[in-house]
Amino acid sequence: MGTHETHSTEPEPLSLPVPVTRAGRAALDAIVGRPSTTLVALDFDGTLAPIVDNPEDARAHPDAVPALTALAPKVAAVAVITGRPAEVAVRHGGFAGAEGLEHLSVLGHYGAERWDARTGALSAPAPHPGVAAVRAELPRVLAAAGDRSGVSVTGVSVEEKGGRAVAVHTRRADDPRAAFEALRAPLTDLATRHGLIVEPGRMVLELRPPGMDKGVALLEHIRETGARSVLYAGDDLGDLPAFAAVEKLRSDGFPGLLVCSGSTEVGELTERADLVVDGPAGVVRLLRELAAQLG
Repeated sequence: MGTHETHSTEPEPLSLPVPVTRAGRAALDAIVGRPSTTLVALDFDGTLAPIVDNPEDARAHPDAVPALTALAPKVAAVAVITGRPAEVAVRHGGFAGAEGLEHLSVLGHYGAERWDARTGALSAPAPHPGVAAVRAELPRVLAAAGDRSGVSVTGVSVEEKGGRAVAVHTRRADDPRAAFEALRAPLTDLATRHGLIVEPGRMVLELRPPGMDKGVALLEHIRETGARSVLYAGDDLGDLPAFAAVEKLRSDGFPGLLVCSGSTEVGELTERADLVVDGPAGVVRLLRELAAQLG
């Protein structure tokens, strides 16, 4: 009698990855054991949304919202912490009106802005006057930096972030790394003259007001939500303050899991992470696995 193969149509079973550090394993145990007291906090670009040449084209991974809606009702809160304006992250993420995301907050401009899914309300302070001054001077500064260094700034683009920050992207320049390095010092000088700081990232230099970063925003949200454990996922230099905040919490006995949305461009983040996943697709899978584990 002949035989034939049968193929299961069941979806691939999900299982949580094992963190490479003892602190990460302890944090994951705490998150799974007490999910109702856990804050899940995530960067947007490079973590929930793939990095693209034009920031306006960035959109959340197509499975990000379904994964978040599966997980959010099972934890204390979910936060997206981003350097973008909050309303841009909401729009590009597809978060507004998503059923199951009532516990979601989007903290834009490193926490200076806030959007809450439950109410749809956006709160934000007045813009720093230095941002407008910097924006007015940028064309001259960029041209002068190119002339002085001999590095082409063709393809360098400027992203305005709702009047609250300005980002200079070099990813589409003829030589992205050379342009990044040539612009770093003159943009730092420009920012300093107007009371701003420069936040370097993956082929981007952001000029923004001091005093807020993702670490500050994360700690404030932990206090507000009363969370007793945290998962933070990021991919870029701007996420290092959040990593540092979690590391400080862990030294005080607070469970925290650090996830790097894998990138060869930011080695320090990879080295400090408890888990490294394969970009936004890996982050989405982790969220789905965690939601499934929590039942």
